[in-house]
Amino acid sequence: MSSKRKLFFLLIFISSTFYIFNFLKIRITTTRSPSMRLAKIPRTPKYSPFVPHKLTNQATFQEEEPFTPKELDFLSNIITRNQNRNLLFFGLNPQFLPLAEATTGGSVIFLEDDAERIQRFRLRTTYRNVTVHMVRYNEVAGGAYELLRHGREEPDCGRKTSKFFGETRCRLALSCLPQEVYRRKWDVVVVDGPRGNWPDAPGRMAAIYTAAVIARMGSGTDVVVHDVDRMIEKWFSWEFLCHDNLVSAKGKLWNFRINGTFQSDGFCPVKKVQIM
Repeated sequence: MSSKRKLFFLLIFISSTFYIFNFLKIRITTTRSPSMRLAKIPRTPKYSPFVPHKLTNQATFQEEEPFTPKELDFLSNIITRNQNRNLLFFGLNPQFLPLAEATTGGSVIFLEDDAERIQRFRLRTTYRNVTVHMVRYNEVAGGAYELLRHGREEPDCGRKTSKFFGETRCRLALSCLPQEVYRRKWDVVVVDGPRGNWPDAPGRMAAIYTAAVIARMGSGTDVVVHDVDRMIEKWFSWEFLCHDNLVSAKGKLWNFRINGTFQSDGFCPVKKVQIM
C-alpha cells in the first residue's frame, strides 16, 4: 500500500473519530441540561391550610407591608374617640407611634418579639406614656391548624378556665406578659404582631386568643386585627373574637367590639367551622 493511500485512510479515520466525538458530546449535553436547570428550581414545600397566603422567603423575612393611609385613618378614628384611652399593641410598628402619642391620659403598651426593633425604638425615639416590652411566642405559623384544634379541645383554653396567672395547659395563653397587661382594662387592642409571614416564624394565634380574653375582662374593648386577608388571622378572629362582634372593616383591618362577656357555649354564639 502506498504512503499516499495510507495517509488518505488515516485522515478519514481521524475525521470520523472527531465527528463521532462531537456527536456524543452534543447528545450528552442535551440530555443533562434539562435536569441541571430543574435542579436550580426549589421544590415548593407543602404546609398546613393555615399558612398565610403571602409567603416571603427567609431573605426578606424582615420586610413588611406598610399600612395604607385609609387604614391609618380608620385606626386613628377608633383610637381618638376618647383621648384618655388605654392602648395595647401586639407588634411595634413605627406607624403606630403618632397614634400612641395622641393618647395623653391613658397608658400605651407595645408587645414586640424583635429585640433589634425594640433597641432602635429606645435609641431613636422618645414618647411619653409609652412602654415597650419584649415578648416571646412559642407557636409558629405552620402549626396553626393543629393549634386551633388544641384551643377547642383543651379545657384550659375554654371560656370558664381561660387564665394567665399560674399554670395552664393552654398553648394559646401568653402567660409570661407583664402583670399590668392582665390587670388593666384596655380600650383598644391592636394585633399586628408577631409578623407571622413565614411558616417557621411565630404566628398570631396566641396574640389573637390573648386579645380575645383580655378584651372580655373589660367593660367594652375594640380589638383591631391586621392582615385579615391571611388565613390564620381570619380563622382565629372568627374563632375567638366572633363574627357577630365585627362592627367595621377597612382594607386588611377588622374591628371587633367586645362587650366584656363570654357566650354560654364558648367564645362565640355561632356554630364553629368544622376541622378535620
